[in-house]
Order: sequence, then structure tokens, then C-alpha cells
Amino acid sequence: MVKFEKDKSLKEFNTFGIDAKARYFVNITTTEELQALLQTDIFKNEKHLILGGGSNVLFLNDFEGLIIKVSLKGMEIVEQDDETISLKVAAGEVWHEVVMHCVQNNWGGIENLSLIPGTMGAAPIQNIGAYGVEIKEVIKEVEVIDLKNGAKRIIKHDECRFGYRESVFKSEWKEKYFISSVTLTLRTKRHQLNISYGAINDTLQHMHITTPSIQTISQAVVHIRQSKLPDPRVLGNAGSFFKNPTIAQEHYQLIKNINPTVPSYQTVNQEVKVPAGWLIEQCGWKGKKINEVGVHAQQALVLVNYGSGNGKEIFELSQKIIESVKEKFNITLTPEVNIIA
Repeated sequence: MVKFEKDKSLKEFNTFGIDAKARYFVNITTTEELQALLQTDIFKNEKHLILGGGSNVLFLNDFEGLIIKVSLKGMEIVEQDDETISLKVAAGEVWHEVVMHCVQNNWGGIENLSLIPGTMGAAPIQNIGAYGVEIKEVIKEVEVIDLKNGAKRIIKHDECRFGYRESVFKSEWKEKYFISSVTLTLRTKRHQLNISYGAINDTLQHMHITTPSIQTISQAVVHIRQSKLPDPRVLGNAGSFFKNPTIAQEHYQLIKNINPTVPSYQTVNQEVKVPAGWLIEQCGWKGKKINEVGVHAQQALVLVNYGSGNGKEIFELSQKIIESVKEKFNITLTPEVNIIA
């Protein structure tokens, strides 16, 4: 039997700490519970939102519908050869705990993604990435449940249509499937280490590491993130609020002519990626506080809730930032966080 809660506070279920309420709330721990939920009148008659770790959402109001909290647990090796394993991970597993499990077992491929908040099920939706690595590089397949009929289906890697912080699950399949598990292909030997980002190299040198491993790269990434990003348990935030924009070479050169030190990264299609945090900082927003919300003092890409701020205040702040970056650099920032109106 499906157990619903009414008028449930969502404060502990979103990392911004927004005290919105859900008209209905249900915690799903098995695929059977999800399939039973699909037969209920509440699911059929109410709008719904599937919620993982709540680390990438901003509630602007109370949610007048059904929140489906994903709490499926479990990890198992489903295939193995001389150099790789396939690890099936349930959607409710905490992402950083998955990374730590793999690092401890010397399974390589996701060490650069250490300490990213959220759950396994949300990772492919957003195609999470950090320090030169994206989750799409290790995803073999995604198991989903059709929200119309409860049928299970396996979505292969190529069907996911991964892009920069994008996937088919975030676009046309947004309301179609419930992700129940994700299978990753990880290396057990001859690890392909990625230390292309300068911050990782600098941190490894500071740690006196001359021969990096997946373990030391993970340690370096954790150190970097902890030094730059606030802990959501202490200061409400959702990590990077905006995507890093990609612009044409000509546009980048115009900016560089005025700002010679502008940081940038080349992309595969000859465009240039400019850090959104740098753009925001140049507009004077870093460390700025408006009432109970603001821009983090160490990382301008992170918007924060100082305690009693609400979703509308954070959203209004984000809009002011977008306007100022557009005015100064003619670049339109796009939120990475999902805005729930």
C-alpha cells in the first residue's frame, strides 16, 4: 500500500533549505512501490515532481501536487572482464557515496566527480560533470519505468542524447520515465587519469603527489570543492547556479581585448567556454547579500540562502545577475538549477 503524507515540508529535501510545502508526498524505496503508485488516484489526478537529493532544484512556491521522493538503494556488479566492470547503482544512492565506493575499490572513471551533491538517478538527467569529466563517459545504460503503464525499459547510452548538462531525460522525456537505476562501466586497471584542469595539478603538487592515482585525484577534487563551495548543511545552496556559457571565437576576442585575463576553455566545435563565475564576479556580484539571500563570497557561481530566504528572492537575484552579465558582456546566462514555479 502506498503511504502518502499531506502538506509535507520540503525544507530537508532541498539543499537551498527552502521551506516550501508539498500537497502530497510519497517516499519510494522499491520499483514495486512506484508501480503501485501509478495506479492511485492521487498520481493520476495531481501534477507530480520526482525528487532525488534536491540539490538541483529551486522551489518558488508551495508545490500544489505530488512529490515523489526517490529512495531506492543498492549497488551490484553485473558484468566484469579483465579491465572493466559494469556496476548497477540504484537511483536513490547518494552520488558521492557511489564515487567513494568505486575509488576505494580502485574502479576508475568518476574520481573527478567527487563531492558533487545529489543522487545516482539525477546524474544522467543533468549529465553531471566537473574538472574535465562528465558522467556520460561512463554510463552504459539507464533502467527506467514508464510512468504511463509501469513497464521497465533499458535506455542505452546513445539513446540518452547527452549534451552539456543536458540529456533526453531533461527534455522530451522529462515527464515520461522514472529512472530506477544506472549502470556504469568503470576501469579496474590502466586508469585513464584526467588532471587537465590546473586546479587539480596545483592541488596535487601541494599534496606532494608526483604520481597521481584515482584515489589522490579524488582527494584533490574534494579539497578543491570544500575550499570553494559552501556545505549545504551549513549554508543553503545548490552548487553552480548557472551553466558556463559557450560563445563564438569572435565574441570571445572582443571580450579579451578589453579583459586580457579572461579565463576560457576551447570546445570541440571551435567555440569558447567562459566561466560563468568569472562573468558574474566582473559584474560586482561576488559576496553581495540582499536580505537573506546572496552570492557566495568564495565562488560567484553559487547563490546562497543565509537562513530564511525564499525561492522567489533567490530567483529574483538570479534574474538581476543575468541582466547585468547580458548588459556588460552580451552573454545570456542559463540556469543550471531547475526552477520549480
